[in-house]
Amino acid sequence: MKTSKQLERHFKGLANHWRLDILFLIAKNPRVTVEGISEALEGNFKTIADHTQKLVQCGLVDKKYYGKTVAHTLSPYGKKCLTFIKSF
Repeated sequence: MKTSKQLERHFKGLANHWRLDILFLIAKNPRVTVEGISEALEGNFKTIADHTQKLVQCGLVDKKYYGKTVAHTLSPYGKKCLTFIKSF
């Protein structure tokens, strides 16, 4: 069982409509880049990059470097949170 502080970190990571949209998009398109996310969501690149970084920091999204490209996937906790959101 996670501590209340750990759960708080995950839930605060979800507390934004951009971040929720990013989670849903990454679930449908694993290994998507920030450029791909900003194009798909029609959002400002800097805004999307900031929100994506917050999702990485709170442990819901993983990123992997392929040369100069950074691909994003859901972490195991990101998948659990997404399952919870869909059932809510």
